[in-house]
Amino acid sequence: MRVPLSEESLPVFEAISSSTRIAIINLLSKKRMNVKELAEALNLSNPVTAKHVNILEKAGIIKTERIPGKAGMQKQSILKVDLIEINFPEKVYPAYEFYDVSVPIGQYVDFYVEPTCGLASITEQIGDYDEPKYFADPRRSEASILWFTKGFVEYKVINPLGNMDRLQMIEITMELSSEFPTGNNNWPSDITFTLNGMEIGTWLSLGDYVDVKGKLNPDWWQSTMNQYGAEVKIRITNHGVWINGKQTLWARMKELSLDKTMYNFKIEVKEEAEHVGGCTIFGDKFGNHPTNIDFKFYYSEKSNLEDDMLLPELPVESV
Repeated sequence: MRVPLSEESLPVFEAISSSTRIAIINLLSKKRMNVKELAEALNLSNPVTAKHVNILEKAGIIKTERIPGKAGMQKQSILKVDLIEINFPEKVYPAYEFYDVSVPIGQYVDFYVEPTCGLASITEQIGDYDEPKYFADPRRSEASILWFTKGFVEYKVINPLGNMDRLQMIEITMELSSEFPTGNNNWPSDITFTLNGMEIGTWLSLGDYVDVKGKLNPDWWQSTMNQYGAEVKIRITNHGVWINGKQTLWARMKELSLDKTMYNFKIEVKEEAEHVGGCTIFGDKFGNHPTNIDFKFYYSEKSNLEDDMLLPELPVESV
């Protein structure tokens, strides 16, 4: 579940602001339960428990279904989501101009993948699933979702900066998850990123989410297939590299060869990784985020041609 930081999300925030409702969520993560069972487990009355259940249900966190029981049909509550992602407003850096470069996920220039694997466009699957050869299919450029268990895909990315532009920061944004046949919300995977031949960090994906339908997915996409991922944001400055706010590398931008006219960017699940749980990459027509592999190049104007890639004016704590 992805929620914006706005008033419309207040029912969700209210639902998880109670220790009792958090206890209910934890109980329902283990098994289905009715109000009476929850009340007994929490040492509460049935009416009070029902009120808490109703709040969680209105927030879309749990759902209640009627199922056959010993005394006829009975209501049982089920946990509906495994992940709540709060989408904060994007921070803007007014001191810098920026260029956007959006790389479609199917426009990789090199790959090596192992099954389970596959690709699909917004209208159809591309070739047969679990056949790596279809990653070379000419239709791959139309792909809006792809997945593999081990291996990598590598992209060429144009450097859009002009001669008088001084690079200050790069942000790379994409939507990723693990890969597991028919989905598994608890399936960790170490996904490693390499830029211009240097590893810049590894991000731990927690699962291959199928609990709810991805907001952007086409109607024909099966509910047992990869539904959505988490938004991953890589930030590169002269103070180092951060992935979703966690520093993964201390290196100056010059060490990453960011003055090149073309960048090589690799997304990889290594055979020797601690968690070999695969990778799913969502394009702008699948998942929850309308992104491809989006590069944002922040820059300022050079004062002279020798003044290249200076320390950014951003304070460290703003990264």
